[in-house]
Amino acid sequence: MINNFKLLIWDFDGVIADSEKVWLKNRQLYFKDRLGLDLSFDEINSYFGGTSDSTKKIILQKMGYETDDKFWADVLDIDLKSMDTEGLDLFDGVLDILKKKNFKQCIATGGIRSKTIHKIDVIGIRGLIPDEHIFTVDCVKRGKPEPDLFLYAADKMGEKPQDCLVIEDSIAGMTAAIRAKMSVVAFLGSEIYQHQAYIDKVKALGIQNIFYSMNELKQFLFDKK
Repeated sequence: MINNFKLLIWDFDGVIADSEKVWLKNRQLYFKDRLGLDLSFDEINSYFGGTSDSTKKIILQKMGYETDDKFWADVLDIDLKSMDTEGLDLFDGVLDILKKKNFKQCIATGGIRSKTIHKIDVIGIRGLIPDEHIFTVDCVKRGKPEPDLFLYAADKMGEKPQDCLVIEDSIAGMTAAIRAKMSVVAFLGSEIYQHQAYIDKVKALGIQNIFYSMNELKQFLFDKK
């Protein structure tokens, strides 16, 4: 199945851009300031990595912290300001893959649409993925680790789950792809994932193909096609 995929589904944060660490650092500081929730970066990543803010809200509720709409509007404002002042780092080699026409490609991200389009504009890849091939958490009721978004993206792209290959960095995202019965590869190009404890978690999901650079991933993709 992994050799004959027809649709490549990209996550965004931590895969196309090294942005997951930015959002997690923002959450770490904000949760401590507003909620008194003092977690290390690794703990923030473990609890919240790869999840949409709607899922983060549910996780916080289970931890005993209630948040309102203004809380999450402030979170979004912090992220937008950090993007505009500091920018985002595109992973080297992403453009080489996005420009290929060997298979269909789309984005399925846990971010909301307005923020996702802003991210795409900031890193300068608008047009490489058509707007109608960008699927966000707004499209479904349940975010990752539930499979809904990946299944929605496959349906809109006209492909069956078994013909899809997902590129993910987070445990939540990989879990969602597995639940969708799609093939999944792990891209761990960000330094926040390059430690053995995290790699062990990825392997425990049964993920066999783990890559630390886009060049490795590119070789894998096009050796298979």
